[in-house]
Amino acid sequence: MITPEIEKLLLGKNFASFATLMNDGSPHVAPTWIDYDGHYVLINTAADRIKEKNVRHDKRIALSIPNESNPYEMVTIRGIVDEITEENADMHIDKLAKRYLGLDKYPFRSPTEKRIIIKIRPVKVFHQKPPS
Repeated sequence: MITPEIEKLLLGKNFASFATLMNDGSPHVAPTWIDYDGHYVLINTAADRIKEKNVRHDKRIALSIPNESNPYEMVTIRGIVDEITEENADMHIDKLAKRYLGLDKYPFRSPTEKRIIIKIRPVKVFHQKPPS
């Protein structure tokens, strides 16, 4: 389902629009950094944010990931959250800071926040290739 072309987008410096459902059923969309571990799409966030609260009550999500260097190439993913974990989340956010910002440490962390990783199993994947 995740081809090498799609994996390249997931592991690039591309932002994702991450859609979840609020308690009342209305949508919530937030731009976010993404990662891919060969099985799951990974979202790293601080615990207790809306993203986490929403996926705890409804595990269905959607992602839209345009190629930052050519927005006519994009991937959309509908998926299910299979796991939310704190394991290696601090190290993971630093890895993403290196990719997205060129920094060794994530600079926006507050002293009291706890980082988590949301693991998303892709269910439906669509890859729009750029026109040739």
